[in-house]
Amino acid sequence: MAERHATIASRVGLHARPASLFIEAVAKQPVPVTISKNGSTPLNAASILSIMSLGAAHGEVVTLAAEGEGAEKALDELAALLETDLDAVE
Repeated sequence: MAERHATIASRVGLHARPASLFIEAVAKQPVPVTISKNGSTPLNAASILSIMSLGAAHGEVVTLAAEGEGAEKALDELAALLETDLDAVE
């Protein structure tokens, strides 16, 4: 299983607009992706409820994980997205 760590760059954390943009990106990936923080149970990264319940704030580190063909590339793209201030993206 491939994993990536990403630091949340959005000022409001992974809430509202940043969460929506992240979920859209996850849905485009060829593999299922999970997200967790602080060693918590991995959650479905394509679920708005999971993302909102994660409560990932600005500066916190999350772990993305996926398995299967295309997992490495998918996680690279998603980690880069989380490390971008999505509040500033037009």
